[in-house]
Amino acid sequence: MPESYEIRIRKEALKFASSHMTVFPDGTKEAIHGHQYMPTVSVKVRDVSFKKMLPFADVKDAMKKIAALWDERLLIATENPHFKLVKKSKAEIEFKLCKKRYVFPAEEVVLLKIDNVTCEALAKAYHEFLEMELDFGHNKNIGAVSVLIEESPGQGALYTHE
Repeated sequence: MPESYEIRIRKEALKFASSHMTVFPDGTKEAIHGHQYMPTVSVKVRDVSFKKMLPFADVKDAMKKIAALWDERLLIATENPHFKLVKKSKAEIEFKLCKKRYVFPAEEVVLLKIDNVTCEALAKAYHEFLEMELDFGHNKNIGAVSVLIEESPGQGALYTHE
């Protein structure tokens, strides 16, 4: 049986506080509310020798970038069928979601190419950002990368890409 190791990173300094509105298939949605999202990144590696070492600092730096982008922002799913971007400028963003109109300062909104702002979708989007930053796909030593996004202690979703 082949060996593998799992590196896990979860730190208080890497969490992000964001607002969102989960949309339901019938066209209803939650009111705007927020969470203190706590990400955990797990990387399965085959070899932990000096030559194959995966520096924790690289993963933490990428996680810090995501926290900086998403912290204290409203996260909006642009691929949701109930979302319509009305107008976007440097100053403001206007959109409709579930037939309600919203206008926010543009710098306080993050538009994500996902279909809903749920822990599951955020975990995958978080992973995709990590992949862009760290290029996991070209590292033959990595077996799988998992991202757990918890919206409260003990409640969240895990996305794994092998």
